[in-house]
Amino acid sequence: MKKPKIGITIGDINGIGPELIIRTLKDKRLTANFIPIIYGSSKIISYYRNIVGAKNFHPNYFDNFNRLGGDHVFIKNCWDEKANIDVGKATEEGGKYAALALEAAAQDAAEGNLDAIITAPINKHAMKLSGFKYPGHTEFFTDKFKIKESVMMMISDSLRIALATNHLPVKDITSKLTKEKIISKLIILDQSLKKDFGIEKPNIAILGLNPHAGDNGTIGNEESELIRPIIVEAKKNGMIVSGPYPADGFFGSSKFKKYDAILAMYHDQGLVPFKALTFGTGVNFTAGLPIVRTSPDHGTAYDLVGKNEADLSSFRTAIYQAVDISRMRSEIKQMKRSGGENKKPKLAEEGIE
Repeated sequence: MKKPKIGITIGDINGIGPELIIRTLKDKRLTANFIPIIYGSSKIISYYRNIVGAKNFHPNYFDNFNRLGGDHVFIKNCWDEKANIDVGKATEEGGKYAALALEAAAQDAAEGNLDAIITAPINKHAMKLSGFKYPGHTEFFTDKFKIKESVMMMISDSLRIALATNHLPVKDITSKLTKEKIISKLIILDQSLKKDFGIEKPNIAILGLNPHAGDNGTIGNEESELIRPIIVEAKKNGMIVSGPYPADGFFGSSKFKKYDAILAMYHDQGLVPFKALTFGTGVNFTAGLPIVRTSPDHGTAYDLVGKNEADLSSFRTAIYQAVDISRMRSEIKQMKRSGGENKKPKLAEEGIE
């Protein structure tokens, strides 16, 4: 099978991103499964290579997509000037160069040169200082690929949680939760489970908005007036969905284990239980894009930069997932052409610690 080309954006140059990239990609067993292209700066990589003691890590200079191959790591310089590194701090420059790497990777992906993008962590304050107009990666890629809607999904081996709303102040959540919004997110989630994870008939749980899922209207009417009618309509259209469930009891009773995915109404409702249950092994995945995009489930970890202490698990899993989903999409397309059955590919990761 053809190895997917995967762009890896450097993230905040003052954060843990460059170190994660170096420490992960120096393992040649990984690069046997895909072609990695670092989007950033060879000077930044050299700086952090010396800090973490990876003297043998020498990415090849990128020159042409048609010449990529072997088990090599490639690097594409996204800026020419010298960047000031201020380790462990949120700075305007940190945001500026993270944005340049994102723009370059998104452009190459839009032109069909990449199968997937893995994004190293950014700092939202640093990005704002640099003039970055998006609240996060999800919104950036949704706009760049001219997609009306995408879904922020947190995934692990045992849990998938999608969000109806992303990075919103709590006071704005109710006004943004419209029927059209929730239905759109639900459809994207259902389609993604089929084409990205090979689940023929996804079983999806939907959480309520209010405590106790409104308690029959005692603590709010969104469940009875908005969410429940959507569930009824979705069932009529052939989707397997149920709810709305009170979030606390749903996760506390382990009911979540019965479902292929869960649609949460807002950021913390989904991410708090996800990170409590999977932190260090979870991955952020943007469903609904024409390309695959994943990232680790943690931030820039300024306090750990340069100490060789950061856990690589989530970043490594982001790579596994990007490769697996890319292969899944490719195989499903091929099977649709040939009329074959759906078989789920799995990245060979045995022996990688």
